[in-house]
Amino acid sequence: MDTPSTSARNAAPLSDRTAPAASDRGAPTDSDRNAPAAARGDAEPRWLGEEEQRTWLAYVHASTLLEDYLDRQLQRDAGMPHLYYALLVQLSAAPRRRMRMTELARSSKITRSRLSHAIARLERSGWVRREDCPTDKRGQFAILTDGGYEVLQHTAPGHVEAVRQAVFDRLTPAQQKSLGEIMRIVAEGLQPKEAGADLPWLR
Repeated sequence: MDTPSTSARNAAPLSDRTAPAASDRGAPTDSDRNAPAAARGDAEPRWLGEEEQRTWLAYVHASTLLEDYLDRQLQRDAGMPHLYYALLVQLSAAPRRRMRMTELARSSKITRSRLSHAIARLERSGWVRREDCPTDKRGQFAILTDGGYEVLQHTAPGHVEAVRQAVFDRLTPAQQKSLGEIMRIVAEGLQPKEAGADLPWLR
């Protein structure tokens, strides 16, 4: 799975910075004047407050560390990144252990090209195979093989323990419930339902 470079992880996103001083903004150039209002920044940016800043940085740091932790655990125990394990889990839960590639991309929240690359790697390991869809010449199914299912059975206990130690053992039941509610609200807001929405699995 693609992971951010060290320099990218250490670079503070724009939303993590305090508002620039007026002297740091510089005089507008001709291209600035001709840019759309939003791009020119005619409206004052809604800078994060101190508490919002702390919350955002806590989320960024925790999510980056958690993904790295789970990747290292799965690479050590099963020789695969977290993304590949998640694909095997989804296939194991599907009827007949098979899913359309388009549906697998949607449920995994990844681009179709990234899914195709991951499935190709899993095929080479003998854990997944692909079949053409009989009713759609352009469609394909991803199918979990017996070998892939055995790897999943062997790997799942250690992975679940890693998740418990990293997250659930550190939270009270009330905090766990709040975390779930918060993440669902954020996810729902990032998945607009209108046609033509720019979502990873549609790219």
